[in-house]
Amino acid sequence: MDKQELAEVYDKQTEGWKLVRKDQTYDKQISTVEETLSRFGLLKNEIRVYLHLARAGEMKAGDLAEAIALHRTETYRILRDLEKKGIVFSIFEKPLKFTAVPLDKAIDLLVDAQKIQIKLLEQEKPSLVELWHSIPKQKAVEQKKELFQMIEGEEQVLMKAKELIQKTENEFKVFASATYLSQLYYSDFSDNLKEQSKKVNVTLVTDNSLKSAYFLGQLNWLSETNRIVDDQKLPCFMISDNKEVLITFHEDAAGNDEIKKKNKVAGIWTNYSSLVKVLTLLFSKMQ
Repeated sequence: MDKQELAEVYDKQTEGWKLVRKDQTYDKQISTVEETLSRFGLLKNEIRVYLHLARAGEMKAGDLAEAIALHRTETYRILRDLEKKGIVFSIFEKPLKFTAVPLDKAIDLLVDAQKIQIKLLEQEKPSLVELWHSIPKQKAVEQKKELFQMIEGEEQVLMKAKELIQKTENEFKVFASATYLSQLYYSDFSDNLKEQSKKVNVTLVTDNSLKSAYFLGQLNWLSETNRIVDDQKLPCFMISDNKEVLITFHEDAAGNDEIKKKNKVAGIWTNYSSLVKVLTLLFSKMQ
């Protein structure tokens, strides 16, 4: 049997290690856990140390370093850093061993730490902004610059979309096929769009599908400002006041894992006038 098909697992009953065959989803499951922990600010080697310790139980630092092929000094440093985060503990006995808190508890601790950081940042914002404005600035001739911004991740793209709709003064246009329309509907973007439609003209174009028809039925307040087209292959794009655009795209989700699909969502925001004109013309042709 190929060694890559085996995983080393600690057996609490025998207090020893045993080799078990990985099932087909093993790598995907581990990858999902690792990626989630990275979003809480843990570095790659910190995740390796924590997960191995969480699965293995009590271990000496030297044994842990050897098990994950990491330098012993680096392993000690990471263990101490994870102790400060509260997800690893030292066992005061000879030889010194370490143990990890269960994953659910570790996530709670990491979430609480981020909440505290966010609260502190919110409290510091007024004084920081005041300090920034008090710093003398050089006079500069203001001129419009054409910019591009790459955005990765569904949450970040949705945040940019909400920012775009909120700054729109006159007209907001959206093309979204069924896949993108469902993402917009199930986020709070649709609520922001409805609220802003009281102040600006909102136009939605979507594809000719049963799924799109369903969401249009749910968004009945857009009944007079939507249009159905046959093209389903275009990426989602939004145009604000014919001055800025946000293009959203990801690979075809057919046959892909849902988590992977979300991770591949990306976007491009720009005020590049030529591109804005092209997409505005394309949108007008759809109407």
